[in-house]
Amino acid sequence: MSLSLDTPPGVADALGYLQHHLQELTERQNVSEHAINTTLMGLTAQLQQLIQLMTSPASALTIALPLVPAPSSPVSPSPLVLDALSKQ
Repeated sequence: MSLSLDTPPGVADALGYLQHHLQELTERQNVSEHAINTTLMGLTAQLQQLIQLMTSPASALTIALPLVPAPSSPVSPSPLVLDALSKQ
């Protein structure tokens, strides 16, 4: 960012401060977005495997679950998932 020579020092300082914090927030947002995308990809793979489990005969099924990073807050499986798994 280029400021004109007649920009008051207080304004220039405030703009520099805001620019610095905007850059930090952008970096944090990018890290969070990457973590969310990685988690979503893992959950999508697990959902596809669960659908396969529910629709395929048990004798022809082999499942290898990918490692998914643990969410920051615990998530419990829905009662429908637990019920389906208990019937296997």
